[in-house]
Amino acid sequence: MNWQSLVDNRQRFFWLLQIAGWIGYALVNYIGSKVFEMRDIYVFVILLNAYAGCLMTVPLRYIYRKTWNASPWILMVVVFGASYITGTLWAIVQKFNLWEIYRHGYRPEDWFYYLQHGLDSVYIILCWSGLYFGIKYYQLLQSERQKALKATTMAHEAQLKMLRYQLNPHFLFNTLNAISTLVLVKENKDANLMVARLSDFLRYTLNTDPIKKVPLEQELHALMLYLEIERVRFDERLKVNIDVSEQAKEALVPSLILQPIIENAIKYAIAHMSQGGVIDIKAQVFANELLLEVGDNGPGTELIDGQLVNAQGVGVANTKDRLKTLYENNYSFVLSHNTPSGLKVNLRVPFEKAVKK
Repeated sequence: MNWQSLVDNRQRFFWLLQIAGWIGYALVNYIGSKVFEMRDIYVFVILLNAYAGCLMTVPLRYIYRKTWNASPWILMVVVFGASYITGTLWAIVQKFNLWEIYRHGYRPEDWFYYLQHGLDSVYIILCWSGLYFGIKYYQLLQSERQKALKATTMAHEAQLKMLRYQLNPHFLFNTLNAISTLVLVKENKDANLMVARLSDFLRYTLNTDPIKKVPLEQELHALMLYLEIERVRFDERLKVNIDVSEQAKEALVPSLILQPIIENAIKYAIAHMSQGGVIDIKAQVFANELLLEVGDNGPGTELIDGQLVNAQGVGVANTKDRLKTLYENNYSFVLSHNTPSGLKVNLRVPFEKAVKK
């Protein structure tokens, strides 16, 4: 049983603190008895006093729970009144134990002696009440915080699913449009091959949880499925160079995070070059961060402060939104001009190593 589950179980947590607190009270009094060189029988008195205090404060819990939602003034009256009565009764029990046990059965003639120095006991009970309310408010605060975190997590998951599922229709439209073009020009063999590759890719995307992150090696496998689809259209005009370190392959990344970037490179760079072009994919781990780079040698585009001037489609915006939702501010997404020509996209996310099963 972990600490969080213990705290969440309020009944068990109360008794744990109740017993531990009164044991601590008895221990402090025992240390004090050693300082003042009390007789050994005083240890029994200490234990009885602590046991009585533990039992007599239990009803306070139920009283406070009944008046928890009362107005502040009523709550203050209840707390002080209940603490005073409980503290006074506890003082009587303590004095009775002290006179009857420690002093060999001697009883004072006046019962007023039992109430002497009773304010000390009232102060202790007030401290108990203060700790009870403090811990109770802390538990409520933690509960509300967990509810808020759960609501935020659910909202983020819904947003991530929406963003991920936007990719499939967007990509599917472009691919079906290419297949339609192949059919129109009567390249049925290529069209059939493209449909088969599309089936494999969509099967992968449907079997992948859009919320969970996947190892980069698995992401590259999905990317190659997508590139096989595009190679049906471009044949030898599309070349891809992949330079990924072994450590980077084990890094966790959002599923299909690279696909829209590659799709943009093909659509706006490779497709406009009669001789085709090259896409470079690089990944490495540095300073506990995963560095991803996708570059092409296309004609490039106009950038202002690292932003596309004439941005179209959902690819880049979708990728940024997903990174923002997953990593908040602990990421970077930078667009820059490639050398000697083309566009380069650099991603930086925290390095999370995939757990091998």
